Amino acid sequence: MVIAKTELFDEALQIRASLFKALAHPARLQILQFLAETKTCISGDISEELPLSRTTVNQHLKELKDAGLIRGHVEGVKTNYCLDYEKVVEMKEILSGFLNGIELPENFSCK
Repeated sequence: MVIAKTELFDEALQIRASLFKALAHPARLQILQFLAETKTCISGDISEELPLSRTTVNQHLKELKDAGLIRGHVEGVKTNYCLDYEKVVEMKEILSGFLNGIELPENFSCK
């Protein structure tokens, strides 16, 4: 039986890695920023806000949806997208907790 390499790590690290992967592209970060700045659900074409094709933007939207950071629901021929507020709060807590757990000594130097 073959085990995926990620399964060698505890569940908390796997969850963090999956979430961080969703943030690991500037287009996805810009989509999150755009949705946060609009403060409402968007039913228009988000690709108009990015320097990417509609197909590429849709792939990034899918990654964000799969990570649970955004929600999208179809209304007629359009899809409404908005941030998943609870998941974004959770992401902020996970990210700050992870970074706060990395303590470096004041005289840290890697030369």
